[in-house]
Amino acid sequence: MSNIDSSRLISDLQRLAKQAQSMSTTQPNQNEQMVNGTDTFQELLKTAISNVNEAQKHAGDLKKSFDLGDPTVDLPEVMVASQKASIAFSALVETRNKLLEAYRDVMSMPV
Repeated sequence: MSNIDSSRLISDLQRLAKQAQSMSTTQPNQNEQMVNGTDTFQELLKTAISNVNEAQKHAGDLKKSFDLGDPTVDLPEVMVASQKASIAFSALVETRNKLLEAYRDVMSMPV
């Protein structure tokens, strides 16, 4: 089943935030070890995007099945899947906005 739990996306983002916070307080050699031993930022972001994509596909498939009259799919299931996909997408958009804002802040810092 490709149903994506929005709490998994949130936990991935929280884990990413903790990793970034701990990396900022360690020495450069320790940072390299942490990145090699755990998921990189790129991998976490790719996983989050993939999870949102799967949630949207699952919701779309359920909607299509319901529209075609599949008796195994009921309306509440379709609505819940649709809302999960919507919340996951909103969280991803907010994450992107925060990343862009942080990038702009860093780029506008005087050298």
